[in-house]
Amino acid sequence: MTSTARYRGVFPVVPTTFTPSGELDLPSQLRCVDFMIDAGSSGLCILANFSEQFVLADEEREVLTKAILEHVAGRVPVIVTTTHFSTRVCVERSRRAQAMGAAMVMVMPPYHGATIRVPEVAIHAFYAALSEALAIPIMIQDAPVSGTVLSAPFLARMASEIEHVAYFKIETPGAASKLRELIRLGGAAIEGPWDGEEAITLLPDLDAGATGSMTGGGYPDGIRRIIDAYAAGRREDAIAEYTRWLPLINFENRQGGLLSAKALMQEGGVIACEAPRQPFPAMHPATRAGLIETARRLDPLVLRWAH
Repeated sequence: MTSTARYRGVFPVVPTTFTPSGELDLPSQLRCVDFMIDAGSSGLCILANFSEQFVLADEEREVLTKAILEHVAGRVPVIVTTTHFSTRVCVERSRRAQAMGAAMVMVMPPYHGATIRVPEVAIHAFYAALSEALAIPIMIQDAPVSGTVLSAPFLARMASEIEHVAYFKIETPGAASKLRELIRLGGAAIEGPWDGEEAITLLPDLDAGATGSMTGGGYPDGIRRIIDAYAAGRREDAIAEYTRWLPLINFENRQGGLLSAKALMQEGGVIACEAPRQPFPAMHPATRAGLIETARRLDPLVLRWAH
C-alpha cells in the first residue's frame, strides 16, 4: 500500500484571499502559495471548505484554479476540490481541473443542505462516473459536513471496484479506528489513507497507518516536523513535536477555524487581508489575539517569511 503511494506527507489547504470589499486578491493568493511551498508543504489543496469554496462563483473557481496551477508550475502537486451534488457538474469540474494540471481531485459524496442525501448505490455510481472521466486519482473526503455516513467497508469496496478511487481523507469521529479498518479491508487498493481536521488527531492517525495529512495552511513547517519524524521511525521525536505544536493545532481546530491560516498570514505579512467573504463572520479580536499568542511561542515561518 504505502510503498507505491504517489502522494504522501503534508498537503495543506490553501485559503482563498479577498480584498476588504470581498474581491479576489490574486497577488496575495500567489504569495500565500509561495509561502506554503517554502514552509515545506509536500503538496497543496485548493478550493476546499477551508478555502471558503462555498462563497465562490463558478467563474472564480476557474480563475483561482488556473492562476494557482500556473503559478505553482509543478513545484508541488496540487489537489483541486471539485465537489458538487450533480454528477455531471462534478465530472465537468474535474475534467477541467485535470486539464489545467491537477494531480488529484478531492470530492465529497453528493449532498445538499442538512437533509438531501443519496443512497450508497447512487454514491458508488457517482464516483464510478467520475473515475471513468479521469486519468488522475480521486480522493474521497469523508467529513461530517456532508452528513453522509461512509462506512469503512463501503469505502474499501469503492477503492477495490472503482479504478481511480485511491485516496481517502478521514475526518469523522474515531478517525484512527476508521483508517485502521479501511486499510485492513482495502489492502493495496487504499493507496492514500489520509488524516484531516487540522491534524487534531494526527498522531493516533499515523499510528493507524495514515500516510498523508491535509491540514490548515498556516504552519506546514510545524506539521512536517511531526510527520517527518514519524516517517523516519523516530516515534518519540514525533510525539514530542506533536505535543509541542498541539496547542496551536487545537486553537485552529476548536477556536479560530477556517480563518486561522489567513489571520496568521496577515499577521506575518504574507497576505494583505484576512477577511472572509460575507456573510461569513470575521474572527473575534480576542480569538485572533489568542491564536497569534499561541503561534508566537512556536515561531512558525508564517510570522517571519515576509520579513
